[in-house]
Amino acid sequence: MNTLHIDADALGLDFDACRKLAEAVAGHLLGENMLLSFYDRERDLESPGGVSECHRGCAIPGWVEYAQSRGATLMLSFSQGRFAFCFMPLTAANWPNR
Repeated sequence: MNTLHIDADALGLDFDACRKLAEAVAGHLLGENMLLSFYDRERDLESPGGVSECHRGCAIPGWVEYAQSRGATLMLSFSQGRFAFCFMPLTAANWPNR
């Protein structure tokens, strides 16, 4: 998965602003896409919820593995992982029986 790092602190962005920026960047880079997972370190909040429960001590967080195993090709990481968003392009190749 390709990762793009952005310094949200220098820009003064909160979670909602980072999510909007991530969605815009993903749209530019991937075209039509789907947000598969995210992590908010400040609130220790991940989506989908609970995917990291069985990953304690693992090198890859559950929310990252969840996204990778479902076709994510892009992660946008803000302020060294303060907020992170994983996206999958929506192309015919990603959908079975198309």
